[in-house]
Amino acid sequence: MEFENNIILAIQRAECYSPNSVEKDYSILHAVGERLEARGWTVEYVAEESLASETLPMAKAYLSMARSPKVLEMLKRAEAEGRLVMNSTQGVESCTRSRVEKVLQRLSTPIVPPRQGENGYWLKRGDASAQTEGDVVYCKNEQELEQAKQTFASRGISDYVVSAHVEGDLVKFYGVRGAEGFFFYCYPNENGSMKFGDERRNGKPHHYAFDVSKLREDVFRVADLTSADFFGGDVIVRPDGSYVMIDFNDWPSYSICREEAAEAIASRFAERMEIKSKKVKR
Repeated sequence: MEFENNIILAIQRAECYSPNSVEKDYSILHAVGERLEARGWTVEYVAEESLASETLPMAKAYLSMARSPKVLEMLKRAEAEGRLVMNSTQGVESCTRSRVEKVLQRLSTPIVPPRQGENGYWLKRGDASAQTEGDVVYCKNEQELEQAKQTFASRGISDYVVSAHVEGDLVKFYGVRGAEGFFFYCYPNENGSMKFGDERRNGKPHHYAFDVSKLREDVFRVADLTSADFFGGDVIVRPDGSYVMIDFNDWPSYSICREEAAEAIASRFAERMEIKSKKVKR
């Protein structure tokens, strides 16, 4: 199956990579698609699962939420042929927890969570984004942590990240790279934007004062280092205003700021398409 040159193929994320967020992910993809169509492109939609046994349809560019290794390999070939893929395959693969932790350590002021603490531990799958509630586990002490590691081993998970639980305000952020650089943050324990409910462990936010411009700078630095154009995550803000980043992922649902984010994503896509067209003409 091949499409004409003005076709943008939008790939809906498979349900297994969209726990408790299937409708939200569907909504942001279509919101972006509507804005691209308003800019003159034709957008066709396809489910990631349907590509598992097929070749990738030819298109002008790909707007992809896919995370499966097979579809990412298809998209890599499209990138090698000079076609635009957003989020890029590099951006998706760089957002595993293990790789993000290494990126956080490279910042001028590292914001990776501490390894040791007195308030318990988090064990998180490191080789992929969380697909089930069991991929992110809170452990009260080191004994529970060791038991959780054994459970991971029984599931065949050997790549994981361990961090101490940090007390403070949980702050969720969303961003889109681009000329203007969209940035939004909120307190999920106030608006109910939670995936598994682990967010409740930090309790009601105290709204500790922190440097929002510094957080924005750090967030976009991580986005640059991971090559993620559309991204989101979480930080814990301590009472003194310092913070640690506990999550960073590619293309979240943006459910709390969907309309603004969809416009920013469409603008970034158009920006990248223009850049790529100029390179081709040269």
